[in-house]
Amino acid sequence: MSATSLIVLAAEAGGGAADQGSLPLLAALTVFVLAVFVGFEIITKIPPTLHTPLMSGSNAISGITLVGALLAAGHGNQPAVAILGTLAVILATINVVGGFLVTNRMLEMFRRKRT
Repeated sequence: MSATSLIVLAAEAGGGAADQGSLPLLAALTVFVLAVFVGFEIITKIPPTLHTPLMSGSNAISGITLVGALLAAGHGNQPAVAILGTLAVILATINVVGGFLVTNRMLEMFRRKRT
């Protein structure tokens, strides 16, 4: 059962208090909050030896986020959508570049010094 159907069932059980227009927003907000909690729990349990490989994987995910942000900024028919898309492009670019810098620095720590 998806999060949207659970929200619809909860709205119907509550006497239909939720407006049909607010259901997608409520579903997206619910998924976001759950993702924050699950992400925090997963990240705090990762041993330090896995940080470099996971940083590389998160850079790939951030790259996908950057592509999505570019699409959102380019297809913005309304000014608010274009502004938020541009902000998303800036933040995703900072995330990707920073991730590569951190990964490179971590890999430098493990390289042997040549004499």
